[in-house]
Amino acid sequence: MNKKLITFYEDVPKVLEKLKCEGYILGIASRTEYPEGAEKLLKLFDWNRYFTYKQIYPGCKVNHFKRFKEESGFSYEEMMFFDDEDRNIRDVGKLGVNCVYVPSGLDLKLVGDSLEKYL
Repeated sequence: MNKKLITFYEDVPKVLEKLKCEGYILGIASRTEYPEGAEKLLKLFDWNRYFTYKQIYPGCKVNHFKRFKEESGFSYEEMMFFDDEDRNIRDVGKLGVNCVYVPSGLDLKLVGDSLEKYL
């Protein structure tokens, strides 16, 4: 059996809880080649309860956001996207989504500052 250590940025659970408690509607997008594994992790970490919208499948993040728009009715300008891959930030940003590049991860301060700046 292959065992791998799976970790997440330390503040992520706190960020998810804070945003949900403040009434933000959350979505998750992943270009993973292993959607079943991503779904298992969401269940394992008990994070499904935070996400109203999920787009987890291989492909371009632009397609994920087009589906978010269709499903939610929100405009791109009402959305905020945090990602550690610059190419995703560039691609999704062209749609008009408020994008924040997070090469070193996500924390409460960064999210709070970004919300103040963009929304």
